Amino acid sequence: MYFRVYYEDTDCGGIVYHSNYLKFCERARSELFFKNNSLPETKEGFFVVASIEAKFLSSAKLGDLIRIKTETLEIKNTSLVLRQRIFLHDDCNGIDGQEIFSMDVKLAFLDRAIKKPRRIPQYILEIINGSKD
Repeated sequence: MYFRVYYEDTDCGGIVYHSNYLKFCERARSELFFKNNSLPETKEGFFVVASIEAKFLSSAKLGDLIRIKTETLEIKNTSLVLRQRIFLHDDCNGIDGQEIFSMDVKLAFLDRAIKKPRRIPQYILEIINGSKD
């Protein structure tokens, strides 16, 4: 997924505010579903973040084009771990540059009615595993 850094994403120095890297990753996870005409929730359940390990490696600034790459590290019955990495992207040359952020996020799938872990539906796993970004 590609995103442009806008003024609202930055501090007064034009540098992306640290919490926005988490938002960019959340948007990229949601886009996995939207591009498959689906939502990251079902009538039976939804994902919640169980843990995050984040590494801030460098900064993006106002106007930068960034690319978020998502890969699946682990899948269990009721949870999964994704690695999401953010790169500066050179739109003129069409290449990814420096990695500026990385995080491993564990997502648990909860039953909507009882708010307890429940098996992740197969079609959701197919959407997540079918992602190339």
